[in-house]
Amino acid sequence: MNLYGKDLITTQEWSRDELTAALELAEDMQKNRFSPKYSDILAYKTFFMFFYNPSVRTRQSFECAATELGGHAQYLEPGAMRLKTKKTAGETTEDAAKVMSRYACGIGIRILEDKITKYGEGDEMLREYARWADIPIISMAHDKYHPCQGLADIMGLRKHLGKDLKGKKLLLYWGHGALARSWCSVQEALLIYSRFGMDVTVACPQGYDLDPRVVETARKNCGENSQKFEIIHDPVEGYNGAHAVYSRNWMGPNAYHDGEFHKQEEIEKAMQYTDWICDQTKMKLTDRGRYIHPMPVDRGHEVTDEVCSNNNV
Repeated sequence: MNLYGKDLITTQEWSRDELTAALELAEDMQKNRFSPKYSDILAYKTFFMFFYNPSVRTRQSFECAATELGGHAQYLEPGAMRLKTKKTAGETTEDAAKVMSRYACGIGIRILEDKITKYGEGDEMLREYARWADIPIISMAHDKYHPCQGLADIMGLRKHLGKDLKGKKLLLYWGHGALARSWCSVQEALLIYSRFGMDVTVACPQGYDLDPRVVETARKNCGENSQKFEIIHDPVEGYNGAHAVYSRNWMGPNAYHDGEFHKQEEIEKAMQYTDWICDQTKMKLTDRGRYIHPMPVDRGHEVTDEVCSNNNV
């Protein structure tokens, strides 16, 4: 299997064998961290990181990984670069991608919520870079998908629930909160968990539908694995028998209009659903369920402190 030069924009575009190979390699790298086995595989190489949005864990993890593998991760703020946008003149994506391909071994891009004017715009940008670059384009979270987060989540579940996840139940649970989060992490979760044979239940209030194309793909993934996929609108029912609970706030499908992201409107709407919090009473309905969250967690809204401290992966 050769993954050399392969883009990672969503895990759905990798085969199950490719995903498993990446996970097994990551598990071995974790086991042999700092050993000579991996410490120079990126020697003298640079990885570019475009951060349109701020980050804590993503930036730290990529920079640490590059350093520990013998390379360097270069932090770039697109706002400080002369890149062409809809509103400003500058270097085109085609030209930028071709030049950067001569310098680096890969390009990571993070673009979320308020840095786009409509859903799908970030995904279009990544694919335009992938079209022109001769090096891999890696999503570090964009408006549609967060593949690295999805892989990290599956890696954690393989550790805690066993490497065979077929038949295990995932509850993907909407949580009220004051952050108006994008769909990237939850949609990636839908796709990758369903690929690995889990039953998937999405629980959310009416009016918080995800991308219908992503939902249909996840439903198809579950069908191919002879597993169940369902969407419910009850704040308690989905916890019954769950092995993993992924509680996360996400925006509604009308968050973008008039060419901008209406964050405050989303927050005010979400804060009305106070029953939609993952707490210990609900977790007791699970099958010794593990709690998952990609962070930053909105404690007291998406989930209680008690659950965060006692049930996490």
